[in-house]
Amino acid sequence: MSLVIVGTMAFDALETPFGKVDRIIGGSATYAAWAASNYYHNIKQVSVVGGDFPQEEMDLLADRGVSCEGVEIKKDEKSFFWSGRYHEDMNTRDTLVTDLNVLADFNPVLPESYQDCTYLMLANLAPAVQQSVINQMKTRPKLIIMDTMNFWMEIAMDDLRETMKMVDLIVLNDGEARQLTGQYSLVKAAQQIREMGPKYVVIKKGEHGALLFHEDKVFSAPALPLEEVFDPTGAGDTFAGGFIGHIAKEDDFSFETMKTAVIMGSAMASFCVEKFGPERMKEITDADIKQRLERFSELTNFNQVIYTKENA
Repeated sequence: MSLVIVGTMAFDALETPFGKVDRIIGGSATYAAWAASNYYHNIKQVSVVGGDFPQEEMDLLADRGVSCEGVEIKKDEKSFFWSGRYHEDMNTRDTLVTDLNVLADFNPVLPESYQDCTYLMLANLAPAVQQSVINQMKTRPKLIIMDTMNFWMEIAMDDLRETMKMVDLIVLNDGEARQLTGQYSLVKAAQQIREMGPKYVVIKKGEHGALLFHEDKVFSAPALPLEEVFDPTGAGDTFAGGFIGHIAKEDDFSFETMKTAVIMGSAMASFCVEKFGPERMKEITDADIKQRLERFSELTNFNQVIYTKENA
């Protein structure tokens, strides 16, 4: 039994109101793997990098139980590079540079050792590439979840719709859910998205938490109020990694387990934004996670009030 994560491993250059970094490790699969490895330790990575990507970064992941056998290294080419600048509200950003480099013709090939996949996480990537990975699976995983973004809705909607038919759960943010469906109500948007294929829908709302939908059930999770947010890059990927990492650990994807997984993912995302890149993810301890989960518990616990006309 294993968890396979498919996505990008890259370099980022970032500017936020708290500072600027010119070249740090990034990528959707990088963030997802670091988050998932806090809960589960048989993770298999699928990605592509250039000869400029540091081997020590893959060695660090290996120390966390992440196999990089499925990471293709094109020694004579450059890794995917993205540069962005965040506005004062930290919710909007401008893309300054996108160099696809090795990602331009990425055609992942799954090693035979990856065919024991029980849980498949398709991190943010071209929908056609996500499809190709699913099609290479000799046995369908128990649960397939995909992340996506508005970019693919704008340039690859047909591929996105086809991929959605093949997965069990989709993760996207509130703006993307509205763009995909044309519905302002997130409840209506989630219902329409489930009609497109996924049985479960997770809608991230940034600083306002996340929603989980399945059939007639809805779960709302809060976001942890933080004094400072240094860098929101990768927070969504980290959320998804923590989410699927907990499910793989429990080997259960009932709605109740998924509710807890949303909190686990939210906890990982709250760590991620505290430093640039995945650096904070590399240093958190079990004690840090326990304390963070206790803070989430405090946000949601309350004494039930029994309403009667007498106390109205």
